[in-house]
Amino acid sequence: MLKNYFKIAVRNLWKYKTNSIISTIGLAMGIGCFLLLATFVLHETRYDRFQVNADHIVRVNFSYQSGDSEPVQVAVTPTGVAPAFAREFGEIKDAVRLYPYSAGGAVAMKYNDKLFNEKKVLFADESFFRIFPTQFIEGDQATALAQPNSVVIDETTARKYFGGESAIGKSVTMNEKLIMQVTGVIADVPSYSHIKFNWLGSYSTLPRSKTEAFDSANDYTYLLLQPQAKVETLQAKVDQFAAKNLNNPQDPSSKIKLELEAFNRIHLHSKVSAGLEASGNYKYVYILSGVALLILVIACINFVNLVTARSAVRAREVGVRKVMGAARIQVFRQYLFECGLITIAATIVGLLISLLGFPIISNITETALGLRIWPAYSVILLLIALAISVTLLSGIYPAAVLSRFEPIKVLKGKVLAANSGSGLRSTLVVFQFTISILFIIGTIIANQQLHYIQNKGLGLGASQIIVMDVGSGISAGKLASMKNELLNNPIVKYVTASYDSPINVQGGYTISASDKPQDFQMNITAIPVEKDFVPTLGMRLIAGQNFNDTDILQATTDSVALRKYAFILNESAVKALGWTAETAVGKMVNMNGREGAVKAVAQDFHFRSLHEKIGPIAIIPEYSYFGKVMVKVSGNESGQAVDLLRQRWKDNFPMRPFEYHFLDQEFDEMYKAETRVSAILGLFSGIAIFISCLGLFALIAFISEQRTKEIGVRKVLGASVASIVMLLSKDFVKMILVAIAIATPAAWYGMNKWLSDFAYQIKISPWIFIIVGLAAIAIALFTISFQSIKAALMNPVKSLKSE
Repeated sequence: MLKNYFKIAVRNLWKYKTNSIISTIGLAMGIGCFLLLATFVLHETRYDRFQVNADHIVRVNFSYQSGDSEPVQVAVTPTGVAPAFAREFGEIKDAVRLYPYSAGGAVAMKYNDKLFNEKKVLFADESFFRIFPTQFIEGDQATALAQPNSVVIDETTARKYFGGESAIGKSVTMNEKLIMQVTGVIADVPSYSHIKFNWLGSYSTLPRSKTEAFDSANDYTYLLLQPQAKVETLQAKVDQFAAKNLNNPQDPSSKIKLELEAFNRIHLHSKVSAGLEASGNYKYVYILSGVALLILVIACINFVNLVTARSAVRAREVGVRKVMGAARIQVFRQYLFECGLITIAATIVGLLISLLGFPIISNITETALGLRIWPAYSVILLLIALAISVTLLSGIYPAAVLSRFEPIKVLKGKVLAANSGSGLRSTLVVFQFTISILFIIGTIIANQQLHYIQNKGLGLGASQIIVMDVGSGISAGKLASMKNELLNNPIVKYVTASYDSPINVQGGYTISASDKPQDFQMNITAIPVEKDFVPTLGMRLIAGQNFNDTDILQATTDSVALRKYAFILNESAVKALGWTAETAVGKMVNMNGREGAVKAVAQDFHFRSLHEKIGPIAIIPEYSYFGKVMVKVSGNESGQAVDLLRQRWKDNFPMRPFEYHFLDQEFDEMYKAETRVSAILGLFSGIAIFISCLGLFALIAFISEQRTKEIGVRKVLGASVASIVMLLSKDFVKMILVAIAIATPAAWYGMNKWLSDFAYQIKISPWIFIIVGLAAIAIALFTISFQSIKAALMNPVKSLKSE
């Protein structure tokens, strides 16, 4: 029986090879796109879940609030939290601190005469591998971080530094001061881990390990809980600990909290800032999951339309089979078998499409994607499940349509009426184009928002500013010397430095003022800078003056007690303090022990992502640490400037490789998630439109086939080609109009929800919907024109000669 089914199926597929090829291509594209998007979604949802202890690990986050201001939540905690919690709470089995040594910039590494810059360097307590068991290629995880100056590296780093030699026992100089000995080599950390590193040093190497301070938050703290421990119970105890040890009873307006966050929810659901890496967004995972399923459904719809479009041609075949004794179930199985063959072929081609597409999607998402991300054998099981599901989803309706033909009617030339099943087919086409229009509108609005973000006035100038990460910092003396050398060249306009990036400032402080109540404190962000920071960044002062040499001398005097600071506050800070720009200048303030006067008021500028509203910020001249050196160059001289900086860097930092980037590149990095989703939507919108057009092509073929004699009669009676084309096209235009009517409000609602995540956003123009609607109609008309014109030009003699 199966052999017979196979022969008949191959014969029919070959007879209608154009139809078969289109069916296979449409399904293959749907399956290939589904595999690509499903792999990315799996990558995102699999984040951190590979850890054997994932369900019993929590991260401790730090939250502080002053008065009525919004609470600030960060992922870093004070140094003393981990050891104190391990002693205090029986629910905790183990605790570890992670210190991001490369957070201030690339870390210089030297091995023999080789120099490297490394950007993924962490230091951790020896308990790290007890909480996060890892595959060791060399060394022992139980002792790898037990001694100071020990470091564990990954397999890729070991090959880069030591080639084929054993890495154990090798010594590497880190930032020109730490001599680190390799005590272990581990398998590369998966891309779906939020704790990524190439180098993991022992925490006991750092001077900070000698104290258990609670005055500053710089470590990441992770706790391994006992199997039966409940997070809610532990959180209540942690709240009591914070109230007793961290909050100041003399300042009830100040609230400090330590909040526990489930480890395996961090990547997609965490809302805190200053994490080890930028968090993902569960909403985007839902969106892309929906896109994957909808493209697969659109492909299946096409298959249904393409098969039913040929049903009239095969009606006599069905009639002959039934006259010869074939039961309806046999005919049904035969055509379902044909659908299965096409689906198997489409699945194989779809797999090839996904393999070719992975480099493209990996480039868009900046993630190494491939079938290896799937657990063992799961891809094979997925492909089998896909083939069966698509066969049933796509094949049952066409097989049912073909098998229900009545032999007497079809052998007399009476096949199914032209409008039989037209309601379902019209609904399917409307569904296809509704989804395609949604994709296109979503892509356009997302691109407009990204363009708005990238071109919105930031209140500072990020273009033509070259940034060099100094890693462990640059001394004030060396900075001054390097600055003088650079300014001697006319292509350099300004040179300055700051603690961290001026467009992603994370430093959290509290500020009080002499004219406020004694217990008044307000949360404020602050950034320590070199005195020419404001002109270098092109910031506008609306009151007061920029820092001068006297301000620097007062802030850097040897006696801490005699130091006086000058402050530049932004408009938001001044407003929050109840001042105007003019009255603020000269006011005395205190920020975490730094006393001084407000020197100037700066126009508000964006110092964080546009997802957040501009908040209060203070700029202070503090020379104890500079992590970034910034050089403003002439517009057309960036190439020469880089050559100049490379030489000056070599003179000042001979033990560190030269690396640089432009400040506006940092800004673009902040919107990676939005950029990649927009790019993915754009790519798959085009694919969805293409697949939908195949569906239209199938339906116009079906209608033309069913109405051949009607068209012949109309032509004999004098109908023009244009009138026949109009006759065949008008119903499709109505379908597209219905799709536009459904998609427009849905797209407006959905994109407004998406835009609500941005504090600064575009207004959706109605012209977007009008233009997309007209484009959809034009695409549809272009698609159906080939078949409709072909039908209109057909010789009526051929279509009527059998009557």
